[in-house]
Amino acid sequence: MRATHSKKVGTGSNKRPEKLNVHIRNSWRTNLQLIRSIGNMIGYKKSLSEWQCLSEVKMGRGSPIPPMLRRKIVEQYQKRVSQRKIAKSLKLSSSTVHNIIQRFRESGTISVRKGQGRKTILDARDLRALRRHCITYRNATVMEITTWAQEYFQKTLSVNTIHHAIRRCRLKLYRSKKKPYLNMIQKHRRFLWAKAHLKWTVAKTVLWSDESKFEVLFGKLGRHVIRTKEDKDNPSCYQRSVQKPASLMVWGCMSACGMGSVHIWKGTINAERYIQVLEQHMLPSRRRLFQGRPCIFQHDNARPHTASITTSWLRRRIRVLKWPACSPDLSPIENIWRIIKRKMRQRRPKTVEQLEACIRQEWDNIPIPKLEQLVSSVPRRLQRRIRVLKWSACSPDLSPIENIWRIIKRKMRQRRPKTAEQLEACIRQEWDNIPIPKLEQLVSSVPRCLQTVIKRRGDATQW
Repeated sequence: MRATHSKKVGTGSNKRPEKLNVHIRNSWRTNLQLIRSIGNMIGYKKSLSEWQCLSEVKMGRGSPIPPMLRRKIVEQYQKRVSQRKIAKSLKLSSSTVHNIIQRFRESGTISVRKGQGRKTILDARDLRALRRHCITYRNATVMEITTWAQEYFQKTLSVNTIHHAIRRCRLKLYRSKKKPYLNMIQKHRRFLWAKAHLKWTVAKTVLWSDESKFEVLFGKLGRHVIRTKEDKDNPSCYQRSVQKPASLMVWGCMSACGMGSVHIWKGTINAERYIQVLEQHMLPSRRRLFQGRPCIFQHDNARPHTASITTSWLRRRIRVLKWPACSPDLSPIENIWRIIKRKMRQRRPKTVEQLEACIRQEWDNIPIPKLEQLVSSVPRRLQRRIRVLKWSACSPDLSPIENIWRIIKRKMRQRRPKTAEQLEACIRQEWDNIPIPKLEQLVSSVPRCLQTVIKRRGDATQW
């Protein structure tokens, strides 16, 4: 027959029922109401805050120690209590008490050290490879880069992961600037023109002119809109487009002395009409701005400008500046068009009449200091076009083309041509046979060569 307890529960006796002890040991993370009721049953004289502290102590592995218990550990440590006694009295492991005290010694606080988080799927070496690929293929989309990265790294990668990795590489997706296409002949002529006018001191005596097209924007509010994910079909979040919006062609001239006349018309222009514009607006602007002083007229190489009748008309009246083809970036009047178009996007005229009135108003509001700043920037623009790399003397080991000569000469020693004609034919053949991956490898080795030169303090390298 099972023995019964002779003493009542809660009389202060030190003997606790075995089943209650087992239940308490196995249920530390139960709610506080259950813990409190068990404490009242067995007569345990602990406060609710202490029960809460003890219940939080018995958490899973890796859970942080409560601040109240950390403060109690530090207080006992400051009273010269040993770490072993502190761990035994608070029923904690010695390593936990040691780490909390060590943290208090180093930083003077009892706060939990911030966790390191999950390791990234791409390490530093992978990021360097990703950066090289992005710089080589700058026009690739994030989806194309993600496809390449999955094949190259042999890892499961999402578009968001690659997007964050690109940001970690200190790169960002931007909208590319629109520039005119230049072939090799045009680039060479631009270079020669910029080199000839680099020390040009008469930029302030130039009457700059150009045409530009202005459109009525209607509902064209821009590419970006502020909305929630659910508002994608809200009509106010659409970007409206018009098939053929109403537009105006604007001709204007300017100099460092002030703004010239502006002429606005609809449609295109031919050589005869362009001569009328010059007679009615260019000549009066020259007399008003320069007051009889000599000046140079500038316009681009559009077909009405280079027509024979236009050229002969200008030759008898004013000196014309020779202008390289496809070079709007060298003319300061392009900045005037950009300023006025920005104002049009802000004011948003809805009709052609409003558009013309706004253009004339903004044209007259351009201040003279702004014109002087734009004209004075012309030498700096020319300097950018003729920027040449300064090469250090006696440094053939830094140029990757030296490796090309070494490869071709090795081929010549193998083929051993006997005449000058054979030698020339072999050189041309081996030159055309150099593979592109080899060129990429040689060019990518330049930073490594520079690091070697720095390490050797300018001395010769193994290359």
